[in-house]
Amino acid sequence: MANANPTPLMPHATAAWLVDNTGLTFGQIAEFCGIHILEVQAIADETAATKYTGRDPVRAHELSMEEIEKGQKDPNYKLKMTVQAQDVIRRTRGPRYTPVSKRQDKPDGIAWILKNHPEVSDGAISKLIGTTRNTIGAIRDRSHWNSANIVPKDPVTLGLCSQRELDALVAKAAKKAGIKAPEDSRLEGDREALLEELRAERTAANEARAAEEAQADGED
Repeated sequence: MANANPTPLMPHATAAWLVDNTGLTFGQIAEFCGIHILEVQAIADETAATKYTGRDPVRAHELSMEEIEKGQKDPNYKLKMTVQAQDVIRRTRGPRYTPVSKRQDKPDGIAWILKNHPEVSDGAISKLIGTTRNTIGAIRDRSHWNSANIVPKDPVTLGLCSQRELDALVAKAAKKAGIKAPEDSRLEGDREALLEELRAERTAANEARAAEEAQADGED
């Protein structure tokens, strides 16, 4: 489900606006914003770790109302960003920037990819994580200055990239290498966990409502 097209400059805020103001499906919003569909669902259910203030992509000239209407009429329609916005984003987006607080996690993320997806090229890892080939080579042959403390960790969990970006990278590398891309079963587990959480919230709400009604009856 890789998205080769440019994505909004503020994908999560844009997703929040689209959830609140359109009838687009979660899949369409996730595809346009370049984020995971479960992230869109979490935004819609207000269970996301961060509360996002919606950003109107129409006012930002990233999406037209005509595109939104096409998407609302056809759930399989893939929204297209305006040409003007694509040009701006291509000019303003350079090499991946990683916040200082995340940079110390890069070696762990690189080690995880090297261990779990050896078919991915150093160049691809470099672009995904925002590092150099020399660093990747040092981690691979354990000549990195901090090798003793490097522990392979999923770069998505570390916040170094999105699941969509990693999935696209692995799928592309697997295709080039002539091997079958591994099936990711995490989505199924995530969905079950999310559904369980929603069921618990619904049960708690029903219990609270029943308690309020019982209290009201007692007062009468």
